[in-house]
Amino acid sequence: MIQSLFILSSTGEVLIERHFRSTLTSRSVCEYFWSRASESLNHHGGVSTANTALDGCSNTIPLYDSVPPVMEVMDVNASDVAYNNDSVSPGGGGGTIYLFSILRDGLSYLAACPPTMCHDGPETPPLLVIEFLHRIADTFVVYFGNPADESAVKDNFATAYQLLEEMVDYGWPLTTEPNALTDLIRPPTVMARIQQAISGGSSSILSEALPTGTVSNMPWRKARVHHPNNEIYIDIVEEVDAILNARGSVISSDVSGSIQAQSNLSGVPDLILTFNDVNLIDDCSFHPCVRYSRFEKDKVVSFVPPDGPFELMRYRVSRDNNAGSTSAHPGNMPIQVLPRITYGRQHQQQQQQQLDKRNNTDVQGSISLSVTARSISSLIFASSKRGPLIIEDVSIIIPFPKFVRTASLNVTYGNIIYDEAGKIAKWVIGKLDEKKRPQLNGTMILEEGNEDIMDTIEDGEQPPLLVSWKILLASVSGLNVSGLSVTGESYKPYKGVRNITRSGTFQIRCH
Repeated sequence: MIQSLFILSSTGEVLIERHFRSTLTSRSVCEYFWSRASESLNHHGGVSTANTALDGCSNTIPLYDSVPPVMEVMDVNASDVAYNNDSVSPGGGGGTIYLFSILRDGLSYLAACPPTMCHDGPETPPLLVIEFLHRIADTFVVYFGNPADESAVKDNFATAYQLLEEMVDYGWPLTTEPNALTDLIRPPTVMARIQQAISGGSSSILSEALPTGTVSNMPWRKARVHHPNNEIYIDIVEEVDAILNARGSVISSDVSGSIQAQSNLSGVPDLILTFNDVNLIDDCSFHPCVRYSRFEKDKVVSFVPPDGPFELMRYRVSRDNNAGSTSAHPGNMPIQVLPRITYGRQHQQQQQQQLDKRNNTDVQGSISLSVTARSISSLIFASSKRGPLIIEDVSIIIPFPKFVRTASLNVTYGNIIYDEAGKIAKWVIGKLDEKKRPQLNGTMILEEGNEDIMDTIEDGEQPPLLVSWKILLASVSGLNVSGLSVTGESYKPYKGVRNITRSGTFQIRCH
């Protein structure tokens, strides 16, 4: 049961505050949370992802890296009050509450939940609260666009509060399906903003009719759906989370997947999705439209899809499968990044002659990166794929320690952006094939009086690089769709299926 919800900006400012129970949670919990987050801010100082070199990166470095998702905190503000029988009396000041938090698009989503002993009722499941916070962030993306960052929320305050009103009922999640919410609350448009400005209120964004799905046994699907062209697209997306050392060897890796769907089907179609080898997947979680009992019995995914884009299921790639652990958890990555970074005395010893020639004693560090595509990898390509390996959307986030004053970087391919305030650089390469050998070279000027810190960094505390990439028509597990049938309707829709492999948290250690 959620007592209060807060949304904080990348600087700790409270953007959204909503209380769902009679007892108010003071903002002291936000101050406590941000003090913890500030202690563990990453090297780039927690700068907003909307105004830095991190713009457009799908896998950005989080603002903080050691704040637990669930914390037990004290609500100590004496102004915390409870309203009982229209009278104001001291509330749970000094009481204990549990604070759940996630970080999405530079915003911190906080949910304050009271302990069970303070309120009658069942214990609040932690994963339920965390998943619900993610659902709120996903809903903001549907309404405000991607990314749903600080500026998007500030531009749509009225819609954000209306969404929270419909999604939460007395602290419990109520309506979370985008199809139902868009029937209740119109997504913001230019015309809606003009109408809202003329009417002088937020009533123009509300629908006067109930969602058609509320009176059916399928709340995720609208009634009387009609499309001139009936089609459904299925993407099997697998993400590789890995840590590699400076020589390119894999230290650890894990693979998770999801099935993303785009359904434009009229009426109420009933779909059955089958796989070539269902034993490749493990720990499945499904959209509510999936008949779980049917999957448990026949190992097929039977469902009536929502209208529009949705995530059908998520899974982990099983380590115990017939294909062996080599394919399920790759030892050979399709991309290789070899960094070399030196600071302080180590750099001065290596570059003494060059420094003497240039008479530039301020240059106290150097960095070089080489990036290559590897055709020999653990990926399994679709039979329809032709031509050489092409890696798309390649970008590298390069964080610098806080004692680096500035850096001068040059690349042989792509574009490099260095954020002076955040001490972070983003190298956008784009498409990469085996013929390209992008190189990055640069020098750094360090702050004075940091010799001890420089020695510590040389021992292995250089922040890791974060690499983003995507490969079409490839998979790690070899999972494929063997059949997709549509029943319940007379038409024959167009069906498209493809595999995508992309990076998750893909880190390169520099020492």
